[in-house]
Amino acid sequence: MIEARGLTKRYGSTAAVLAVAGLSFDVRPGAVTGFLGPNGSGKSTTMRMIMGLDTPDAGQANINGRPYNELHWPMREVGALLEARTHHPGRSAHHHLSALAAGGGIPRSRVDEVLGTLGLSEVAGKRAGTFSLGMSQRLGIAGALLGDPGVLLFDEPVNGLDPEGVRWIRNLMKGLAAEGRTVLVSSHLISEMALTADHLVVIGQGRLLADTSVTELTAGGSSLEEAFFRLTSESATYRGVESQLPSAAQRRQR
Repeated sequence: MIEARGLTKRYGSTAAVLAVAGLSFDVRPGAVTGFLGPNGSGKSTTMRMIMGLDTPDAGQANINGRPYNELHWPMREVGALLEARTHHPGRSAHHHLSALAAGGGIPRSRVDEVLGTLGLSEVAGKRAGTFSLGMSQRLGIAGALLGDPGVLLFDEPVNGLDPEGVRWIRNLMKGLAAEGRTVLVSSHLISEMALTADHLVVIGQGRLLADTSVTELTAGGSSLEEAFFRLTSESATYRGVESQLPSAAQRRQR
């Protein structure tokens, strides 16, 4: 499982920008946990701290009871897709995964297994730089699954995908959770999270706003979108303003 306790991160030369503020939550196995928040709320920063890519100024994140940098074989315990197209464009999909396997102490036979699981066997020899966004996302997920880890993190995995690609990733996430894995997925697509997630962690301005099930958050008949906007209305970094254009009646009077 994933445990975040009091995570805090500041940026800037004077540490004046507070990206994450005392954030605590758990992500448990056997369910898809959606990680939601407005743009700039600290989702990506939090996931980077969980994966040991950013050092928190306070607090700690543990994976199976240990910080990432204390895991003996990290790729066998946790996999992540935090950015699209992180592969070398000149390498084939097979070469890319083989290099990851060699660095993670993973048998090469596992490469062919994940290529088949992700539907990439037929393009395994092609340069990854020629892949579409959807195929690149599949390759990134293949890298995350390479060590057969029990904990998985995905940051905006459906960005830019067509409806078929979105549905494919949705079914994959739910299938991984059904196998008993811990799955944390961030997204700004509220409607998609309503179909994918079992549990939700909602943050705003780096602070926890909700840690609850989808059912509980939408109790009373409200949609997940309505519940989300109600929760985050005071923490969004951008708020639209009502149109100042004249109404149709006003235009007719002119």
